[in-house]
Amino acid sequence: MDFPTELGVLTCLMILAASLWIPFIVGSGSDAGAVDGFDRPHDVTKLKPWVHRAHRAHLNLLEQAFPFAVLVLIIDRMDGFTALTYWTAIAFFWLRVLHAVGMISGMAKMPLRPILFVLGWVCCLIMAYAVFAAT
Repeated sequence: MDFPTELGVLTCLMILAASLWIPFIVGSGSDAGAVDGFDRPHDVTKLKPWVHRAHRAHLNLLEQAFPFAVLVLIIDRMDGFTALTYWTAIAFFWLRVLHAVGMISGMAKMPLRPILFVLGWVCCLIMAYAVFAAT
């Protein structure tokens, strides 16, 4: 059985999504002044800036990863993978990695970070187009 690259990329993307909580937990655990134990969720505005950005990077990834994953799975079900979906999946993964690293490190300043996010959205639109093209 042939394992399409798009599904491999989607697997890597889900590993990234499942692991991106780690910087937030490490950072919030090391910031004793901002942590209120387990009584209630952290007030991210009181955490160190990089920890707050790690939280947002995780949320931003989830905002795009879910629709992207659903679209890839629909295309897989329709046997609609093409060169376009191949390169779009690869681009989407690396855009999300760049976005997360840039956001957590603080290196992706305006306008780079929103550009990376918008390019991820464009990848979602391309995958949606591929769904309709495969019908």
